Amino acid sequence: MADEGILKRIKIIVKDHGGQLALANAIGVDQGFISKVINKKQEVSYYLISKLCYQLKYSPDWLILGTGEKKLNMAESPKLITEIQMMRTELDILHARMRAFEMEIKELRGQTNMPQAG
Repeated sequence: MADEGILKRIKIIVKDHGGQLALANAIGVDQGFISKVINKKQEVSYYLISKLCYQLKYSPDWLILGTGEKKLNMAESPKLITEIQMMRTELDILHARMRAFEMEIKELRGQTNMPQAG
């Protein structure tokens, strides 16, 4: 998820919390992890997004898409976190299907390149 918009919003969250170390402590990660994400040395992960949304109540819509309110209404929070988890599961399934199709294509290409008997 190397999206410039998401990185911009993560930088806003870092500033809101008084720096990388304070944010890292607030969500229970190493400050180096936050630094690597901000400096594009590590991808923005589902793990980080879920921590920011679940623990600090940032809106997934705002964080990922840049729309809506920055912070979650407490009543919405569990529903939105569940939706993120379901979307992540769907994404994992799609990736697995894509890998299976890629393997099938390689196999089919291998069969068409084989010399014909005759």
